[in-house]
Amino acid sequence: MQVEKTKSTVDNRSVRRLSKSERRQQLLETARLVVREEGADKLTLAHLAARAGVSKPVTYEHFETRTGLLIELYRWIDTERISAFRALMAQGNRTANETVSALAKTYLACGADQGDEFHAVGSALAGSEEKAVVYQELVDAVIEMFVEVLKPHSNLRLDTLALSSLALVALGDALTNAMNRGSCSALEAEEVFTKLIGAAIQDKV
Repeated sequence: MQVEKTKSTVDNRSVRRLSKSERRQQLLETARLVVREEGADKLTLAHLAARAGVSKPVTYEHFETRTGLLIELYRWIDTERISAFRALMAQGNRTANETVSALAKTYLACGADQGDEFHAVGSALAGSEEKAVVYQELVDAVIEMFVEVLKPHSNLRLDTLALSSLALVALGDALTNAMNRGSCSALEAEEVFTKLIGAAIQDKV
């Protein structure tokens, strides 16, 4: 009996209560898993609670509404993509041509990794005013990234480069969608995107 009691005490102490931020991260990861395995239509606060092994009030405390959950998931998935993109593009010094090639390859790869879930959540938010606001925030962040990467290799004025980057982001997302649908291969998309980016900064490439 004493051994059993000691074991029980150790087991109880080994189960650490998650902090609020850790719980939120767990819920977002579980929500993403639900979208991946069951589709965005199945993602409700009640279903998320069941999948995460928590009570319904816990999910409501973090997200309040299903739309709030979808918005936060939408933002988190794309922010993760942006972070991965920044990390990959920060590696080493590159020539203009190397930068263009790396930018095309990295952006498409990051988009493909997150694409299906991101677009599924985006479709579930169709018509939402909140989605429009968040989407613009995310697009602005990606445009800033493109400008930051391309600026050392372009003679374009910053405002012109920003507009060019806006167009390139739209083209990159369109190519990512084509890849995810199977309309083209990753190599085909990369070759096209590389040429488009190079044309946008052709002053120095």
